[in-house]
Amino acid sequence: MSSTRAIGHYFRTTLPRIGLETILPSNQNISFFHGLLESCGETKDSRRALIIFRRLLESNAKPSDLTFSLLIKSYVADTSSTVIDSTYAKIEANQVQTHLRKSGFNQYVYLSTAFLDLYGKLGCISYAQYLFEEMPNRDVVSWNALICGYSRNGYDYDALEVFVQMLREDFSPCQRTLVGLVPSCGRPDIVFQGKAIHGFGIKSGLDMDCRVKNALTSMYAKCADLHAAEVLFEEIYEKSEVSWNTMIGAYGQNGLFDDAMLVFKQMRKERVEINYITIINLLSANAHPDSTHCYVIKTGFATNASAITSLVCTYAGCGNLESAGLLYKLMSQKNLVSLTALISGYAENGNMDLVVDCFNQMLELQMKPDAVAVVSILHGFTDATLVGAGLAIHAYGLKTGLCADCLVVNGLISMYSKFGDIEKGFSLFSEMGEKQLISWNSVISGCIQAGRTSDALELFCHMRMLGHSPDAITVASLLAGCSEVGFLQFGERLHNYVLRNNLEMEDFLETSLIDMYIKCGRLESAASVFKSIKEPCLATWNTMISGYGLSGHEHKALSCYSEMQEQGLEPDRITFLGVLSACTHGGLVLEGKRYFQSMKEDFGMIPGLQHNACMVDLLSRAGFLQEALMFVKNMEVEPDSAVWGALLSSCCIHHELKLGECLAKRLFLLDYNSGGLYVLMSNLYASKGRWDDVARVRKMMRETGGDGSSGISLIEVSSMEKMNNINENAWQLSSLH
Repeated sequence: MSSTRAIGHYFRTTLPRIGLETILPSNQNISFFHGLLESCGETKDSRRALIIFRRLLESNAKPSDLTFSLLIKSYVADTSSTVIDSTYAKIEANQVQTHLRKSGFNQYVYLSTAFLDLYGKLGCISYAQYLFEEMPNRDVVSWNALICGYSRNGYDYDALEVFVQMLREDFSPCQRTLVGLVPSCGRPDIVFQGKAIHGFGIKSGLDMDCRVKNALTSMYAKCADLHAAEVLFEEIYEKSEVSWNTMIGAYGQNGLFDDAMLVFKQMRKERVEINYITIINLLSANAHPDSTHCYVIKTGFATNASAITSLVCTYAGCGNLESAGLLYKLMSQKNLVSLTALISGYAENGNMDLVVDCFNQMLELQMKPDAVAVVSILHGFTDATLVGAGLAIHAYGLKTGLCADCLVVNGLISMYSKFGDIEKGFSLFSEMGEKQLISWNSVISGCIQAGRTSDALELFCHMRMLGHSPDAITVASLLAGCSEVGFLQFGERLHNYVLRNNLEMEDFLETSLIDMYIKCGRLESAASVFKSIKEPCLATWNTMISGYGLSGHEHKALSCYSEMQEQGLEPDRITFLGVLSACTHGGLVLEGKRYFQSMKEDFGMIPGLQHNACMVDLLSRAGFLQEALMFVKNMEVEPDSAVWGALLSSCCIHHELKLGECLAKRLFLLDYNSGGLYVLMSNLYASKGRWDDVARVRKMMRETGGDGSSGISLIEVSSMEKMNNINENAWQLSSLH
């Protein structure tokens, strides 16, 4: 064993126990330091490498180009670690680069290229570009490093421009050039450029390299061109684990999970070695998390941080938070990604106490929550009782500078909208510099949630004037607003916009269109949209069933339910709510009983309060008041004001005064300020001619404030030219094209 290797071995095994100061002799030479730095690269410990470099500078040893090369290698190795603090790494990298300049070694092309690559991996693209521009000499590796840096950090068009510039300066690209460049073209809008690069690879013979074919396979898969991906995969003569992993990922990304599993089985049959990327791709291809977890343990990847992190994310994503939490606790190295997945899962389930605990744990472990973590937390704030915690997260975002991130601002706008404080949302939106479409969508959606549809429409028109084109989310939000206030003509214009611009008809958009037409009284239009859908999702079926029921077409609603089952879709609680509501409106008592029983026995669902209220309403409206009372008595959940209110409403229909008074007392205790209670009792007394009691109830209603707010009427103006030129330019709805 050479002296340098011996030093390195001693450093790896003994130094962690006794410390750096103990082993440094008084007469250190440069070879000694090189051995230590080499070991830092092997152990991925850039922080200790920097300490050694500082000791070297304090000694009489003079750094050489090899010194800087080993130091940079330790940082490059550390960037693959999930626990590296990139902020400190950037500062330290700048310090080392300053020493490189002072010592004059920046003239070495390979050292400047190594720094260029490091800056790219740390996300310091502006530094990398500046370093590249000031390099007196460049080689192909330098160009590759810059292209790869741009591609890795999402600067896709910049990567393509650098490649073109490289060709203009007569540098010949190699296989690594294409491997670094092709991922930039994994987007449908620039797949044409990707195909051009593919053509360049064929012409130059570079496409014969399996790494290039793997990159091209991944590119075509991301652009949903699976046929091209399959052809390239089959052309690879010696398929490595990277090739198989790429194809598993390709099928998984495009929702072909069975095909992904078949490729994995073939991979095992070919006895190709599995790695942690295989595990990650399997999980992304919807592999069962429990089975994959067993396979991870069996194949020895239980200690691999990436594989375990992916498992935690999968468990959290499918709602198995118990398994996700247990697996996270067993992780030797906690990381931001897995903790963010837990936060997202807890927030989605409304468990904000655990969300706060996870956030505190992030801070205790000196992790720096990123925009994704903060947005995950913000999504959990759904009601005004959590306003204090929401303000605290907002303050943290301001303190750390995360509020400069568009995603965080959008999350804050959404949070304040849920709190009913849309004015704060407006303030955040107005303070934004460049407003992207996602920000417009956030504030428009916030207005709709707050019941301020007119403000949402005004914002939409302003957005159009600034040249932004609405997407499916914008249109769906606006359709929800049109549904609330009955703006049929605006809703129709939105529908026309979707058709003229070939906007992708996603499930939520189709459902929003149907809901808008139903609530605006255009059942025929809703049915027409529904029939145009090839494979309606469950939410769309539910909307149509409810729409038929509310419009008095109870038999069509029940036929729609039967047709849905024939299509192989299983009903959920919302489906049965629509079916029971249709039975209630149509007075179909026997059918209602049958569906209620089917809900419990055939589908194992426990009816909620709304389902029970529908049954009480159905029975009592039909005159079966005693049966309705027995139903309430036998309910598995405590009846609320909706259940008792349904019974009281039927007492008014059938003039059952004594029972009505008894129910009113219950409701009075449950819902003291409800104006509906007083109105029902007033009507009941009026039906019996007890006018003194009518006057007494109305007086009580006024004293308690139960008379509610004044009613309003809305008129949709059909011609903008008749609005006396008020906001004429802003409200040109016909500008939708």
